Amino acid sequence: MLRPAVTANSQLIPLDATNPPGGSLRSLFGMNVADLGDALAAAGEPKWRGQQVAEAIYRQRIVDLEGITTLSKELRERLISDRWRVGRPEIRQVFSSKDGTERYLIQGQSDPLTVETVWMPEGDDGEAGDTVGGEADAADEGGRRWDRATICVSSQVGCAVNCQFCLTAKLGLQRNLSAGEIAGQVVAVLQRQGVEVGKDRVNLVFMGMGEPFLNYDNFMRAVRLLVGEVGLSPQRMTVSTSGIVPGIERFAEEPPEVRPKLAISLNAPNDEVRSEVMPINRKWPIEAVMDAVRRVRLRGRERVTFEYVLLGGVTDQPKHAAEVARLVRRSGLPAKVNLIAWNPGPGVPYSTPSDNAVETFRRALGAEGVPVYLRRPRGRDIYAACGQLKRTVEDRA
Repeated sequence: MLRPAVTANSQLIPLDATNPPGGSLRSLFGMNVADLGDALAAAGEPKWRGQQVAEAIYRQRIVDLEGITTLSKELRERLISDRWRVGRPEIRQVFSSKDGTERYLIQGQSDPLTVETVWMPEGDDGEAGDTVGGEADAADEGGRRWDRATICVSSQVGCAVNCQFCLTAKLGLQRNLSAGEIAGQVVAVLQRQGVEVGKDRVNLVFMGMGEPFLNYDNFMRAVRLLVGEVGLSPQRMTVSTSGIVPGIERFAEEPPEVRPKLAISLNAPNDEVRSEVMPINRKWPIEAVMDAVRRVRLRGRERVTFEYVLLGGVTDQPKHAAEVARLVRRSGLPAKVNLIAWNPGPGVPYSTPSDNAVETFRRALGAEGVPVYLRRPRGRDIYAACGQLKRTVEDRA
């Protein structure tokens, strides 16, 4: 498979691909079948041609109009003349880890902005204990180079939540990504890795740059594209929020056929500590978040995930494990806890706990009867691990 060209462009310039300025190109990628049908109808074609275009750009992953040969040459030329293009984001720079993880800088079509996406062959064990369609995950048989994989997807450029342990926070919020830019990250990576949808086991985690529930409409439009047009299962998607209560309440109303699983970035055992490491807690404290999560109508055997970053000497003590266990039990939710040993980054004043401290915490939480799993750090050497995404353009030394 051909690899994308590598460049080092990483400027931050506002772009809304769904509403281009006058005279600029118009992107088909990001539209659903109905919208594509309307666009083709406006060009004097039958609406059913929207299905042909959707099949080409989402399932066949064609990136230019000339390649959509189900459309006549005359129609393709007319669409190009009318300033239409496919407009899918492109992988511009690739960083490869010694553990097989790849971090991508992905660029939109209208300016030099890049955003980060991560490919993790074999995942990071964050999906451990989950079920899909009522059955527990099991490894595939066969001679593939990976049996399963996870794609970590961004929803914003930068982030406004300002978690003190996260490198992305240092960017601040630059802007929201459009639905096409969010879904486009996924399709670009699927193409690079040669993934066969419906055959290969690939999970999506919306845990990259940004807070998805502060870009709720575009995030859910992207999910609907990925489910309806790309053919991915929402039960293989997980969205993580820092605890944006209005977003969780909206999420609770989503129909199960398009709703991903929910993860809450807890990261602290109580409101006092959480307010220090996650200032958003001062607006929506832990109990308010729990109240909102209780509104989500879970599927059979589905569990809410509580993500918990272990900060050395701050949140990693056995007493903290006991507090977390009480929080989980008091929630009354079917839940599991994913532990993440903090991944270091320059200028962030925390330390990674020792392996012994991590294991002691895990055992203490498990002894309280809470299902607990340890997420493996993936791609630390290329700034691809959880909390390290900052559009860095060099590998770690």
